[in-house]
Amino acid sequence: MPHAQLLALGAILLWASLAPLGVRLAHLPPFWLTGMALLVGSLLALPLSRFDPRQWRVPLRTLAMGVYGLFGFHFLLFIALRYAPPVQANLVNYLWPLGIVVMAPLFLSDARLRPQHLVAAAMGFAGAALAITGGRSLSAEWAWGYIPALGSAFIWASYSLLTRRVAHFPTAAIGGFALVSGLLALGCHLLWEPTVHASGTDWILVVLMGLGPLGGAFFLWDAALKRGNAQQIGLLSFLTPLLSTVLLLWLRGQALSWPIAWAAILIVSAAFIGQRR
Repeated sequence: MPHAQLLALGAILLWASLAPLGVRLAHLPPFWLTGMALLVGSLLALPLSRFDPRQWRVPLRTLAMGVYGLFGFHFLLFIALRYAPPVQANLVNYLWPLGIVVMAPLFLSDARLRPQHLVAAAMGFAGAALAITGGRSLSAEWAWGYIPALGSAFIWASYSLLTRRVAHFPTAAIGGFALVSGLLALGCHLLWEPTVHASGTDWILVVLMGLGPLGGAFFLWDAALKRGNAQQIGLLSFLTPLLSTVLLLWLRGQALSWPIAWAAILIVSAAFIGQRR
């Protein structure tokens, strides 16, 4: 497997741990949790930059793009989860890998949308849908929360592609994106959420979240996009909800089901088809 795809797979594995950690920390306000985890995650930039602050310095336009991605994605996702059923909102949100595949030619001059990309993206999303819903039918009732869920998907897809459009910046600069985004999330917490009383165990899990899905994953993702094909990486990303569901089932001692098996087949097949020239 190419180096870029290994980096992307590392990010995907870390993102898969977000759901189990989120379940354990569900009693904490989401903006506070995200803000604190992002601040912890930003510290990973220190050893990555060899404690050279110059690697954090980027043009204001690049910083705005980073905050647009990290803060904008989470902000709209939380709004969506407030006003739409969580399973449906999560499913709409996972249109972002599809967005990367389809929108790549609009952002990147070297990207082309070929028929196999469309087939692979449709298969990948079908697999993600099976993983998220477990094969259960969903209510077709409209909820206004679907709009911000779609917006969050667009933000992450466009941010991922925009990182290839702006002037090159060190991956360590992601620490600055996370720092500013974390402070904004804590600002939202002060405005809209109750006071937090976190236990020692809560703090340990918050640190793990910051080092993993809300920290290390962003650095790996950026490194992968700088080195690899955005469309192929986008197709790999459909593994995130599958691995997340498998991890949750394993932690709960539940057996894997046929919908999960079919989801795995669809997503792996999509990744294979999408790599064909």
